[in-house]
Amino acid sequence: MKRIFLNKLFLVFSVGLLSVYGIIYACAGGDDWDFFGYNSNFTPETFADKSYSPLFLSGGIFYGIGFDTEHNSRFNKNIKSDWDSYLKGKADTTTVNYFLIGDERVRYYSDDKKQIKNKEEVTQLHVFYKNKKDNSVSLKWGKKINLKDDKIKNFIEFLYLAQKIETVSVLENYWSYEPGVEKTFNDAKMIQSIENVYNTLSDPFLKNRYWFLTMKARFYSNNKQKAIEFFNKTESSVPKNTLYYRALAYVAGINYKQKKYATANYLYAQVFDKCPELRVVTAYSFNPKNDSDWNKSLAMAKSNEDKAALWAIHGYYKDEKQAIEKIYELNPKSEHLNYLATRLVNKLEQSINNSFQKDGGENQPKKVLTIAENKTENQAKVDKQAFDLVAKISAAGNTERPYLWDLSLGYLQTLKGEYANADKNFDKAAKTLPKTQLASYQLRILRFVNNLSKIDKLTDSNIKTVLSDLNWLYTELPKTYKGQEFRYTNASEWSKNYIAALYRAKENPVMVELFNESDYGYWNGGNSFYDNEKNLLDMKSFLAKSDKTEIEKIAAGIYSLKLKDINNFQAVQSTFKNKIPEAIAFIQQTDSVQYYKFLGNPFNGSIKDCHDCDHAAYQKRKYTQLEFLTTIKEMQDKLAQKEDVYTNSLLLGNAFYNITHFGNGRTFYEINIVGYGSSPYSFRNPMKKMITNCDLPKMYYQKALEAATTKEQKAKCIYLLAKCERNEYYNKKYNDVRNWWDIQDDKVNFIAWEGFKTLKKSYSDTQYYKDVIAECGYFNTYINQQ
Repeated sequence: MKRIFLNKLFLVFSVGLLSVYGIIYACAGGDDWDFFGYNSNFTPETFADKSYSPLFLSGGIFYGIGFDTEHNSRFNKNIKSDWDSYLKGKADTTTVNYFLIGDERVRYYSDDKKQIKNKEEVTQLHVFYKNKKDNSVSLKWGKKINLKDDKIKNFIEFLYLAQKIETVSVLENYWSYEPGVEKTFNDAKMIQSIENVYNTLSDPFLKNRYWFLTMKARFYSNNKQKAIEFFNKTESSVPKNTLYYRALAYVAGINYKQKKYATANYLYAQVFDKCPELRVVTAYSFNPKNDSDWNKSLAMAKSNEDKAALWAIHGYYKDEKQAIEKIYELNPKSEHLNYLATRLVNKLEQSINNSFQKDGGENQPKKVLTIAENKTENQAKVDKQAFDLVAKISAAGNTERPYLWDLSLGYLQTLKGEYANADKNFDKAAKTLPKTQLASYQLRILRFVNNLSKIDKLTDSNIKTVLSDLNWLYTELPKTYKGQEFRYTNASEWSKNYIAALYRAKENPVMVELFNESDYGYWNGGNSFYDNEKNLLDMKSFLAKSDKTEIEKIAAGIYSLKLKDINNFQAVQSTFKNKIPEAIAFIQQTDSVQYYKFLGNPFNGSIKDCHDCDHAAYQKRKYTQLEFLTTIKEMQDKLAQKEDVYTNSLLLGNAFYNITHFGNGRTFYEINIVGYGSSPYSFRNPMKKMITNCDLPKMYYQKALEAATTKEQKAKCIYLLAKCERNEYYNKKYNDVRNWWDIQDDKVNFIAWEGFKTLKKSYSDTQYYKDVIAECGYFNTYINQQ
């Protein structure tokens, strides 16, 4: 990840924190999705401590969290635990948590009625101690805790002072695109009184907390230099615990504010190393302005541990490979190596082509790669220096987590085509691998990728080596794995592409389709495989057979389409071809699909094409798809017998019009093989032509016109034919357009179609003519232009 600097989103730990919290809170929530989780076989959570997880390779600011939003709550758990231990036997955990934290829910707007009053009650208890007079709060809490107990009093009095500082240190849960105003705590007397308490205390627990409170108060004051002076004067007597490193982070922030970047970065690295809770903050705050700053920070390091910490953050921004080399030389057991190794492997993965396709050139379809072509391309992408570094560390076996390096090497060997060596390193890793589900899953998936990669040509015997893992990957994991960390999606999709390529080499289009479904476009779906009649029939035959092999069972199981879907597609095709008996036979083999109801009456013919209007209109009868087809069959039978020719022809015209894109029955053809979309141009060409072709309704409207006996009937037929004429005009105008930006604006929205001319010339005295003027803007405009 390249570090992103934004004018109004730059965070300097604790100093800039005052203005940035509200901004970054609004952009949080990146844990819902991260690109690398779906494009990787190497799960970093397997190998590194949780405190490093935001620093894993990510497409966002921080992996899994998007932005850091824990500025107010980061240490709540520690604080509650510490005070709970101090007050053990004096107050229960619920009471301690109430006074310390109050309401931990995220609050977006103030709500006085529901707001917990813990801070106000702390103030009133302080007044009670100061005046030695009961008030409503002391009477309330005196029934639950012994307010005369020294530890209870110490607790309340500390909270009272701490809450004063919180008026400037705790940020509200609001968001803004503009930085907030930096607040300062300017009560010098109170700050000095806090330090005085620290100086007089002998209790180590309280003394430590007043020491940190003094640091915090001086940090948020208008004289921050005094915080550094106080720290330098007292740090030798302070235990090196979380409070110490929080205070050290304050010192780093002040140095950064004073543009002492080398010192600031050196101190941030120390906090990064020793305080896991602050790793995400210190990593983000770390910011050498140039090589000189960086070299000065390195020169300040007093030990190999200090240097390793500096390189650990440097590697996050710059070069993981270099950082790993440096840290490994300084301390092979450093835990910082773990997260850097995951970033190195994950970064190498990103260059790998798992699609078995490559760019075919401008305005050309992508080129499909063979197994050999894909391997040759990918093997050339494995960074030799990174590979050699991982191999060296793996061979030494002297890191904190040797299995990380063994698995990393094995995986890289797989990518390089060294499958036998990969097997050896996976076996080696298994000996030191933790007994956790995530670790065992990681090993299994890397073994699977290696085993499948060994297959260059498919045989009945070699495919058996991966059948168990394919079932695990495609069926068991999606059902049984409840976690979110394990990355198996990439291996799942890659393996399908790989197996499809194997079957493509065997010229088996059905198995290719089963493993590599022919989706058309991203949004509308659709499947072009079934545009070929032989493909369709071969797939039906395959899905229907009962003696499938194991790999065929797996293929059929992962395929999204079933026999009923293909039958549904055939029913749609047959309907558009006016082969109604065939359509009825197919729709009856679609299970519940045949009972789906049309949203509007498919036999109504409206003046304006408004499917929403038709859907909302009263319908005396709701037609299922099967009833629709059988009704068409009945009408066609009557028409063949010359029975009520006008009415039956008109209704048949309406029926076939409504199942086109222009009618109210689009749901008839909007299925997974045809596709979905509000525009016909979202569909592949064969389907676009099918759903926009008005030849059938035009034929039946013409029959109705010929059988019409009144001017009203004829006027209606003329107008409905004009609609078909209009649709045909637009189809011809836009069907061959390749690039919408090239469309010339000819200022022509519609033309005077023959139907319009005839309607105006011969039927202007009909009521239907008046209805058309009222409802059809096109026709009304045409009339007014004459």
